[in-house]
Amino acid sequence: MTHLAITVLGHDRPGIIARTADQLAGLQMNLEDSSMTLLRGHFAMTLICTGSTTAAEVEAKLAAIIDDSLSVSVREIDPEADQAPVGESYLITVHGADQLGIVARLTGVLAEAGGNITDLSTRLSGDLYLLLAEVDLPPGVVEDVRQRVAEVAAELGVGANLRPVERDEL
Repeated sequence: MTHLAITVLGHDRPGIIARTADQLAGLQMNLEDSSMTLLRGHFAMTLICTGSTTAAEVEAKLAAIIDDSLSVSVREIDPEADQAPVGESYLITVHGADQLGIVARLTGVLAEAGGNITDLSTRLSGDLYLLLAEVDLPPGVVEDVRQRVAEVAAELGVGANLRPVERDEL
């Protein structure tokens, strides 16, 4: 069984996901995990697929979707078991005037506490900057992290909130 990490980047247009998924299905590659977003009009997708096809074969097949505005990268990865969370999941939201260092400073607080960021998204709308991050925090550090986040947010002049993630059972 081959495990592949695939990235597709480029100018957004309709059909990129459909064409990529169709090519992978034609190769009998199972799409296990994926993430897609638009970043200022640019499409960015990361996939984890498994099957019996090599990275070179997948890359050659995906060449059918590549043009001047799109690039594809395929590489084999070692299979890894799902990692158990280091503790409880929390959502940190930050909003305020755009400035250098917001992501670095606030994610630094999380890293210092041993937190593992499992999802991160940022958006700039005019001068307003928004950061949303889901983080697993080790037991016993939440109140210290909440205090440090508040301190750093005050230094940066932005608003910040840390709250538990409410999980829906599937």
